[in-house]
Amino acid sequence: MNLPLIARGKVREVYDAGSDRLLLVASDRISAYDHVLPTPIPDKGRVLTQLSVWWFDQLADVLAAHGAEHHLLSADDVPAEVAGRAMLVRRLQMAPVECVARGYLSGSGTVEYQRNGAIQDVVLPAGLVEGSRLPEPVYTPSTKAEVGEHDEAISYARTVDLVGDEQAAALRDLTLALYRRGAEIAAAAEIVLADTKFEFGVADGGTLVLADEVLTPDSSRFWPAVTWSPGATQPSYDKQYVRDWLTSSGWDRQSPPPELPEDVVAATRERYVTAYEQLTGTPFS
Repeated sequence: MNLPLIARGKVREVYDAGSDRLLLVASDRISAYDHVLPTPIPDKGRVLTQLSVWWFDQLADVLAAHGAEHHLLSADDVPAEVAGRAMLVRRLQMAPVECVARGYLSGSGTVEYQRNGAIQDVVLPAGLVEGSRLPEPVYTPSTKAEVGEHDEAISYARTVDLVGDEQAAALRDLTLALYRRGAEIAAAAEIVLADTKFEFGVADGGTLVLADEVLTPDSSRFWPAVTWSPGATQPSYDKQYVRDWLTSSGWDRQSPPPELPEDVVAATRERYVTAYEQLTGTPFS
């Protein structure tokens, strides 16, 4: 491609496609514990892109109800060499917050809950365990870290400091509304949407715009509903499988990460494809 490269993230490259447009290209790279792993997952970029495109359509009415939009312009009008894993999107001023919604207790949320009975500034009932459904979905934002750095959980008050009262409330309310719709659609496909993160930008005029990827196995925890059982780590259709393998390998999270074995690569690809096919009801191709 002849387009100028603007940025390279853990998984995506962003290209300048004109004064008001960007080309967002998803690679097959996979990251874990703030490291990009040396082994790619075949077709991962295509799954992330095609699933995001599908979700933008599913969520359009929720966005409209909140006076918001999404950034997708086209997934077809892209260079041939990145077709299937690229989106032409609107250029935005990105909000400096990752907007996380949790409907179930898992991962770092469980660790924090066990320590102080809360996740960030959200106090939760006693007696919850790994995999428990929360009484109501909660909003637990974080900072947006550069490649190789760690996202840091922040309080709602801190988001007010960063973006102001009005935008902080809009980000929170829209995040929870999108999570609820996503969880409803996932449940109909026999998938539990445990948690997810969204990113938003601001268009000219101040309109909030849903950006980046949406409800993918990279940005969400997807659990098979049939096996959901609170009290233990849940089987999943996301990159938790890779995180678990890395932990079992003895990697210290400081040195360069190890290559993934072929069977781990194949099993990870299968999980990503299964998430796509079960959610959308269509074969991945």
